[in-house]
Formats: sequence, structure tokens, C-alpha cells
Amino acid sequence: MARSHELGRRGEALAATLLDGGGWTILDRNWRFGHKEIDLIAERDGTVAFIEVKARSGRGFGHPLDAVTARKRRELEIAARVWIDRHGRPGQSYRFDAVWVLRERGGLSVRHVEDAWRL
Repeated sequence: MARSHELGRRGEALAATLLDGGGWTILDRNWRFGHKEIDLIAERDGTVAFIEVKARSGRGFGHPLDAVTARKRRELEIAARVWIDRHGRPGQSYRFDAVWVLRERGGLSVRHVEDAWRL
């Protein structure tokens, strides 16, 4: 497995742990609709968050969230609409969050960005 892929998997695990500690319930991991994938889907207090996780091993390619491009957001939005059609319940609200993981100086920083963008 490539190092970047390993970091991505570790980032998703760290994100799930962070969310769980913040009172979120993980509903799905790596939920797929065709070639589109939502890394994490979590719920807290009637709000469902579709969460994109981005990990970087340094700032050489910019901040991790720079990789959540307009095209990536559109793909996530399409997949989220399908998830809502299949699994949504009355009274739930929905939003898009991001979690970024950055390895610097031997340590990892993990941050949850709530309501990162809107439809």
C-alpha cells in the first residue's frame, strides 16, 4: 500500500475518533454511489454531516483542504442526495463538513471544519 494511501486511511480513522469524541455517531464509512465516495457520514442531534477527510504529509502541496475542489464538492453533493433519498428521515438536517489531517514535525494535527460548504 502506498504511503499516501496509508496516511489517508489513518486520517479517516483519526477523523472518526475525533467525531466520536465530539458526540457524533458514525453512520457510514466510505459510502459509495458509483465512482463517488463519501468518506464519513455522521449524525449528532438530528444533523447529518457528509464529511470529506483530507490528509497531507506536509504543506508541500498546500493545505489539505485545498484538495476539496469545486468538482469534488459537486461529486459529494450528488452522492449525498442519493444517500438522503435512501436513508434520510423526516426532521433531519444535512450539511457538508471536512476534517483535515496534517503531519508536521513528526506530529499530526487533526481539525474538524463544520459546515465547510453549502449546496
